[in-house]
Amino acid sequence: MMAFDVDRLLRLWTDPLPDGPAAEDAFRAVYTDPVTVNGAGLTAADLAARARAVQATFADAEREVVSVVEDGDRVAVAFRMRGRHVGTLHTAAGPVAATGRHLELRVIDVLTLRAGRIGEVFMVADELGALAAVGAVHLAPAG
Repeated sequence: MMAFDVDRLLRLWTDPLPDGPAAEDAFRAVYTDPVTVNGAGLTAADLAARARAVQATFADAEREVVSVVEDGDRVAVAFRMRGRHVGTLHTAAGPVAATGRHLELRVIDVLTLRAGRIGEVFMVADELGALAAVGAVHLAPAG
């Protein structure tokens, strides 16, 4: 079995997407359409819109793959995405307006492949660490 192309996957989320239907086609080459993400069905158009939002969040975006584990039709990818926070960051706690500060998200994706494309994603991100780093949340002192 050929190794899953993690760099190709991450480029979809960090590099500028082509205009029009070509963006959706780029996602369809890597993901099934629809794909299940944390239990919700998303289309290629949904993924392209989300990727554009992520790209608008960061200036000078960088990505760093920390670890990849492959087992048959499952791939786990741990990575960091970082850059200057210049656009709205959408989090489980709500949207965070741009701060201009350095922002780093630590993410783990567990991917299930179907015929070589991603059919299901279980994704977790360290949003709390990112929110604290840009001053959007503050931890209460102990005691």
